[in-house]
Amino acid sequence: MEIKIQRLPLLLLLITVLCFNFNPTSGRVRVPSVVNARRPLIALVMSYITEAEAVGSSGEFVPSSKAPFVDLYGRRFHLGSIRNVCVVYVLTGQRRLNAGITVQILLDHFKVDGIVHYGTAGSANNSLSFGDVSVPRYVAFTGSWTWTKFNSDLKNDDSSSVLRFGEYNIPNGGENFLSGIKFKTEEFYAVDKSMEEIFWLEINSEWLQIAQNLKVKLERCSNETFCLPTTPKVVTGLKASTADIFCDNAAYRQFLFEKFGVSTVDEESSAIVMTAMSPGVPVIVFRGVSDLAGGEGTWSSTSLMDLASINALKAAIEFIGVLGKQKSLAY
Repeated sequence: MEIKIQRLPLLLLLITVLCFNFNPTSGRVRVPSVVNARRPLIALVMSYITEAEAVGSSGEFVPSSKAPFVDLYGRRFHLGSIRNVCVVYVLTGQRRLNAGITVQILLDHFKVDGIVHYGTAGSANNSLSFGDVSVPRYVAFTGSWTWTKFNSDLKNDDSSSVLRFGEYNIPNGGENFLSGIKFKTEEFYAVDKSMEEIFWLEINSEWLQIAQNLKVKLERCSNETFCLPTTPKVVTGLKASTADIFCDNAAYRQFLFEKFGVSTVDEESSAIVMTAMSPGVPVIVFRGVSDLAGGEGTWSSTSLMDLASINALKAAIEFIGVLGKQKSLAY
């Protein structure tokens, strides 16, 4: 018994060494030092495979001759430049979890000076049409709810964050066993700050100002046979919402616009913005309108997705180019 007691501290020391030094993936996650020596370094992130392929085939991205890519945790980070600005671009995958994980890996292994996110979105605002590009000032996650019990007192709740299902009964509104939902805030953790309960995430104001002054001509035609009746535009300063839901419902689209002032809906933006904001890295979002989130009339085409993606990428690339011409990166 005495021998066992004497050996216990040594055993604990051995366990501690093993626990804190074991890293089964250490040989697969090393980023070449030459990568982080390239400064400033801007990250370009997107969610769909076709969006990532568009970057590579755009003619704007020039791969690095020394280290064209790095593979980390199943994701490929492409290294090169756009408009003489050092860039790393990566496909996050769809929805919030994939987006947040990918951006965290990016921040952990690359010394990025800012993140540019581009992709497509549904429009909840009738002033935004197909092919337009929205650069929001605020982004919220609208997929976190408290689902209330039937007969709960929602009638007297004037909060704009309540959705009462009974109001959408047809032919007349009334009670509904689904009752309603209350939208929840997010817990936001940031370096050197206490945890905050927030709903709206605000985009870096200086980067948004640069976006407001962009001179970019968007495409009206996706091919020789499909063209929009008017030339799309870049709109800055609106509100965007993210949820792990593809919105294809006119009533919910209208609710988001009327209650929250949401102009675009997507599945990744808030995760990318929140993850970047936590360590204080500037971030901006470019989303091309590919659909009307369930509010379409006669206009609907698979070509719209391509056109929306092309225009969002054009705006993002122009932004990166302007950013590179600044004496500083405006933060």
